[in-house]
Amino acid sequence: MKSIVVFASGSGTNAENIIKFFNHTKTAKVTKVLCNNEHAKVFDRCKKLNTNSLHFKRKDFSSSDVVLNILKEEADYIVLAGFLWKIPENIIAAFPNKIINIHPALLPKYGGKGMYGMNVHKAVKENKETETGITIHYVNANYDEGAIIFQAKTALNEEDSPEKIAEKIHILEQRYFPRVIEDVILDVNA
Repeated sequence: MKSIVVFASGSGTNAENIIKFFNHTKTAKVTKVLCNNEHAKVFDRCKKLNTNSLHFKRKDFSSSDVVLNILKEEADYIVLAGFLWKIPENIIAAFPNKIINIHPALLPKYGGKGMYGMNVHKAVKENKETETGITIHYVNANYDEGAIIFQAKTALNEEDSPEKIAEKIHILEQRYFPRVIEDVILDVNA
């Protein structure tokens, strides 16, 4: 059984979904959730699900090997679930093609620094897109430029507000993210 460490920054709905999914498989288990926001709701979700969690500071992530050493002990795979910081190169180098992220748009559109959450949905609305979706991809040294693993689309109409677009994206995230992570793990181990 493989171990997954999830990085989160906020409410933790995707982290919770991933934890629950892998609690019912023999493929992998979420061993820890790491969060850079000490007030994030993800900590409450982890407590309810009996999942270890830890707050860390930027210096432990970017300027030292503190977080890297935790990952080396705890993780076969790293999953970013609403995590907003760029992953340092020492972590990327230690986990090649083992760091998986989800983006709330169909990359390469609406990716890059600052393009997360409502920023993406507002841009999609402003550009009058007729569809959007999710992209699950590997993490590399550049924001949202890693190899694409999976995409799912949803249709949009003129009446869809950024909030409605966010709801449609959330449905796709909840449906596909854990299953795609499992597929990656199973494919690598086949």
